Amino acid sequence: MTLNKILETAGQVLDIEANEILRLKRNLNEDFERALDILLNCKGRVIVTGMGKSGLIGKKIAATMSSTGTPSYFLHPAESTHGDSGIITRQDVIIAISNSGETQELMNLLPLIKRFGCQMIAMTGNPDSTLGKTSDVVLDISVEKEAGSLGNVPTASTTATLAMGDTLAVCLMEEKGFTKEDFLLFHPSGKLGKGLTYKVKDLMLTDDRLPLVGEDMIFTDVVEKISEYKLGMAMILDDSGKLAGVLTDGDIRRTLLKYQSTPPVNITEVMTKNPKTIGKDEYAASALNLMEKYSITALAVVDENNYPVGVIHVHDLLRAGVA
Repeated sequence: MTLNKILETAGQVLDIEANEILRLKRNLNEDFERALDILLNCKGRVIVTGMGKSGLIGKKIAATMSSTGTPSYFLHPAESTHGDSGIITRQDVIIAISNSGETQELMNLLPLIKRFGCQMIAMTGNPDSTLGKTSDVVLDISVEKEAGSLGNVPTASTTATLAMGDTLAVCLMEEKGFTKEDFLLFHPSGKLGKGLTYKVKDLMLTDDRLPLVGEDMIFTDVVEKISEYKLGMAMILDDSGKLAGVLTDGDIRRTLLKYQSTPPVNITEVMTKNPKTIGKDEYAASALNLMEKYSITALAVVDENNYPVGVIHVHDLLRAGVA
């Protein structure tokens, strides 16, 4: 094959698989809502099962659900009739995957599922199959064509199955209110979890790097302090040393627009009182969430008595991989 022919074939494969995923989107209906409701109300675990390529995709679906707050296991259907079915309990929900809906190994597992009274969600390309007819709800993952000249190699169908599994997992995650901090519990290592392990105290600036000023300072002097420390803000302390407010770049712009000049006013007249703060033992991800929510770039870090102990800046969070 020439390079042009190779690239043409590669493009066709991607087009076919992308189009089949878009077909899934167009075909989403109340069956998906019913499946999601069953999974949300599951009192046990989600048991995913499938044979061959469907089984490989099923393993990934189970792994994704487990890592996003829905305890899941993969059960190999061939091994299930040789003792492995002992992991199934009456409170579990079964997700059974078969493109044809007639996979013999799954058919052998059906009597046990029915005996236990488990609810079952079928992911199949043939809703009228045995699997489809014996399930509580069917998610249609049928495709118009597989990629490649043979036309029967599992390609688009497995991609569609994986996409449907991801869709279920993400919707479950959103409905359960699964947070970044929850995600951290299951990913303490590796790049995904590394940034989330940081606490505010690990990344904040302290001591002589803090832009601290008293309430008696005038506006222009505080602006000089902000320019000196290059954090985009200064922390204003009352007579007892507690945080009384902050002056930010935004406060400076608003003050200049109001007075149309550099005003000789006391800082307490233009500072932001009761500013957003965070504790040093909070997760750094929580600091970033506050910054994103209120469109600010730095947070004062205070102790339980509102004494400032540090500053955490968005640039330090991003450099540490907190995202």
